[in-house]
Amino acid sequence: MTRTVDVTAVGGRPAREVLAWSRRLVDPALRDAVDVLPASMRRIAGYHFGWWDADGCPTNADSGKAFRPALAFLAAEAVGGDAMAALPAAVAVELVHNFSLIQDDVIDGDLSRRWRPTAWSVFGAGPAIVASDALLVLAFDVLAGSGHPASQQMARMLSTAVLELTEGEHADIAFEGRTDVDIAECVRMVEGKTSSILASACALGAIEASGTATQVARLHSFGEQLGVAFQLADDLLGIWGDPAVTGKPVHSDLHRRKKSLPLVAALSSGTRAGAELAALYGRDRPLSAEEVVHAAELVDHAGGRSWCRARAEDLLASALRHLHAAVSPEPARHPHPGGSRAVAELTALAQLAARRDL
Repeated sequence: MTRTVDVTAVGGRPAREVLAWSRRLVDPALRDAVDVLPASMRRIAGYHFGWWDADGCPTNADSGKAFRPALAFLAAEAVGGDAMAALPAAVAVELVHNFSLIQDDVIDGDLSRRWRPTAWSVFGAGPAIVASDALLVLAFDVLAGSGHPASQQMARMLSTAVLELTEGEHADIAFEGRTDVDIAECVRMVEGKTSSILASACALGAIEASGTATQVARLHSFGEQLGVAFQLADDLLGIWGDPAVTGKPVHSDLHRRKKSLPLVAALSSGTRAGAELAALYGRDRPLSAEEVVHAAELVDHAGGRSWCRARAEDLLASALRHLHAAVSPEPARHPHPGGSRAVAELTALAQLAARRDL
């Protein structure tokens, strides 16, 4: 059973309060951006965001955690700026994130996200993919229209992250047909698929608040390290997560035989449980419900769960070192009074993200 974890920042708000604040800040601008889409694309996008049902009637469905916008807002504050300076970055990274979610659902054949039918299962795979492409284009339009003097730099940074994301997605798909995936490959896949956008959220927020090059680089590294820790926790939830918390069926990753980090760690363990798991995963037929349950037990017995938790803690510590280095006073610069609170809240968000499976 997955337990919901909240973390209170010392000198700041609890992590879940920060996420609620982030959602309140980003939603009006996000809606304004989506409103410019053609009606057909807008209908699918708004359904995916939980704003209305398939017929266009308003709903109060879950729109997601707004985690990436929160990173952008807090990064801006951490370098001495105002959170709202990072609004274009927050909207852009949220659009890119949801572009990737819609396509992930199509690729994986997932029927449920955020406790509702997925966009593709309601509107069809083709229309959902086209709508997700529209969200991606919209993300760059938001940055280009921000009027920020560094908008070209920001657009290129985000485009690099999207290319890394798509390469990570390609690797993730390719892994499903392979039996020889190692941990290093799997981590590289995660760095592209997950870390790239989290790192961009932090860096873009800092750029929009006029952070120094050193601060931008450090916050980018914070996001990179946090991204892998985030995915480690997410992969554990993909095997053992409570559907009431995750919004997805239990053992969902094992049903698809995904080569997630706990699975690859177990297969690489050299243990008897790892060998049995490899034999089970190698069968040329769908796994039964009983076999999926047994596969989860084997991942645990082979050390996949404990390896992921320990690695997530190491990455969390590394990420926080980059965060604190980013806000250490530089010569001729004085710490901003709001910066310490933002750092405390970024720390709380990082701890929440890395420890969600506890």
